[in-house]
Amino acid sequence: MTSDQIILFSLFGLLFAMLLWGRYRYDIVAFSTLLLGVILGVVPTEEAFTGFGHHATIIVALVLVVSAGLVKAGAVQLITNVVVDSGRSLQGHIAVLGGGGAILSGFINNVAALALLIPVDLRAARKAGRSPGLSLMPLSFATILGGMVTLIGTPPNIIIASIRAEELGAPFQMFDFAPVGATVALVGMGFVTIIGWRLIPQRATEQNPSEALHETSAYLAELSVPEGNPAIGKPLGDLYEAADDSEVTILGLIRDGKRRYGSARSTRLEPDDILVIEAHPDALDEFRAGQGLAYTDADRRDVIEGEAEGLALIEAVVPRDARIAETTAQAIGLHWRQRSIIVGVSRQGRRISDNLRRARIKAGDILLLLTPVDHGPQVVRWLGCLPLAERGLSITKQNMAWLAIGLFAVAVTAASFGVLSLPIGLGAVVMAYVLTGIIPLRDLYDEIEWPVVVLLGSLIPLGSALNDSGGADLVAGQLIGLTEGLPGWAILAILMAVTMTLSDVLNNTATSLVAAPVGIEMARRLDASPDAFLMAVAVAASAAFLTPIGHKNNTLILGPGGYRFGDYWRMGLPLEILVIAVSVPAILVFWPL
Repeated sequence: MTSDQIILFSLFGLLFAMLLWGRYRYDIVAFSTLLLGVILGVVPTEEAFTGFGHHATIIVALVLVVSAGLVKAGAVQLITNVVVDSGRSLQGHIAVLGGGGAILSGFINNVAALALLIPVDLRAARKAGRSPGLSLMPLSFATILGGMVTLIGTPPNIIIASIRAEELGAPFQMFDFAPVGATVALVGMGFVTIIGWRLIPQRATEQNPSEALHETSAYLAELSVPEGNPAIGKPLGDLYEAADDSEVTILGLIRDGKRRYGSARSTRLEPDDILVIEAHPDALDEFRAGQGLAYTDADRRDVIEGEAEGLALIEAVVPRDARIAETTAQAIGLHWRQRSIIVGVSRQGRRISDNLRRARIKAGDILLLLTPVDHGPQVVRWLGCLPLAERGLSITKQNMAWLAIGLFAVAVTAASFGVLSLPIGLGAVVMAYVLTGIIPLRDLYDEIEWPVVVLLGSLIPLGSALNDSGGADLVAGQLIGLTEGLPGWAILAILMAVTMTLSDVLNNTATSLVAAPVGIEMARRLDASPDAFLMAVAVAASAAFLTPIGHKNNTLILGPGGYRFGDYWRMGLPLEILVIAVSVPAILVFWPL
């Protein structure tokens, strides 16, 4: 290996190690690695920031805005409003809602599709009297499968198309992914609907439905005792009867920063004591109002002056890359930056030992936020979270639905027939959405997931440097050496298995940027069609079903579904094997070697 190759492989090894560690958000890790590559001389200075102007980066940003526009216009709700039927069987519900989610994911970002459908699924579970854990994982997997069908369904497809344009002279078009992607999605949906949901652990499937739903939305919360409250001077135990009536569980008391459990029942209350409780959001607010308590301690009480007037409670799920993930509300300045506070955290039934504003928030947590009225969606976006409860969703403009759909359909059709390039078409849709008021101008840039943009902008120059240094050739040579003598279909299957493994533990965007050049070089050495190998990488990079960290959709359902880290592989492993078994023959038919 050359010195440049050694440095670049070391940088990618460091990058992957930091991503696996998860201590720092992936965009910070990627951008720091890019800067280190420039300093070490393996990435040319003049090419350091070319990734931010790359058309793959632009397309991803525009797709996110268009997806938000379709949601705000009420276009997606036209589909989801007819989906919920409490009389439908679980298998039928998974088929209908999962199928709808898969179709949506082909045309809007699959994370946005799932975020919209989670409240729909929770409502359906509540009406049917069953645990949401039975249907949320199938729904997540369905939206991931649906994203494989089109160019804009998932970022790996956009990246693969861009790499093909650079290496082979022309990108994949809008529906080039459909023959293989749709085949995989249909077979995968059949498995998820008929067999997959039965593989969810019994712990989730055998819970009492009402208890499961209650536990899913039960929060660890804190209420403080303000000056002048009638309970001051009385034992904490006096509040237990009122708590029982409101379906609230008092867990203990915090005084002077120290928790008191057990003996706290006999402790006489003092001003600014904090009650640690567990409750459903509605029960929490009922108990707070009935006992004259406050949502927070004294130094933050100005946020909730005037009781609940002008304020709203909103529930939000924390994805892995959220601003608040792996940090605290105090550290990011949630109170003074957004005039909002965390009043409850739900973490799969596990206790949280720290005061809520100092508690380190984890991916998969559900936050109960107190925000200024009509400010909730902005706070959720600023945090990098996704709204869970319907009261947290943006107000839709139902009269704009068909206009939004029509504009998007025109752009997709024009791009499909080569009248316009896809970035130009999507850019025109975004401008039309702004001019017609579908997306308020003030919200335009908030709809872009900037950490993903920074990740892409940082990794594209690093990937190009690795390719230019011969690093991709080296990896391809090693893989070909290991698979020497095997038929083409077996080599494709092994490439997919390696790519899937990476995608299960890393960001699928990073995986596709590394694996695609390797696939092209393998094809060249085997004198085979690069398109077959690129399709294999595209499907495998998206097929992250083994862990809650492999795909953001899996992270989003971790809390609402009450799942554990080890629950995913039970349905995910056979699904990944099925994806390889189905996609390899499909690739050989539609993209022959």
